[in-house]
Amino acid sequence: MPGGANLPFSEAVRVGPMLYLAGQIGTDATGNIVVGGIEPETKQVLENIKAVLERHDSSLDRVVKCTAMLLDMKEWAAMNGVYVKYFTKNLPARSAFGTTGLARGARIELECWATVAH
Repeated sequence: MPGGANLPFSEAVRVGPMLYLAGQIGTDATGNIVVGGIEPETKQVLENIKAVLERHDSSLDRVVKCTAMLLDMKEWAAMNGVYVKYFTKNLPARSAFGTTGLARGARIELECWATVAH
């Protein structure tokens, strides 16, 4: 988990065939939020999620539910433009809501549930 060292939670927890991912923000390998706004942050979030899924024997194609938390709901359409490029096979069920702030000054946090390969 980029930038996730020493944080008080697991990047993912498996329960039976389900994998529950902690919320991901758009941190790069150095632990910094990527610059450029909602689109680069969303791309980095989804790259981080993809990496977590692969470390736990899953993939983006196995994601069944996501929750998106946005700092500004006016950026919802721009976030969706990036999001749909990552879920090309099946779109997961999803909830989205606006917040008054996210960890480390992020513009988006995304959590997912996925099934695990047998």
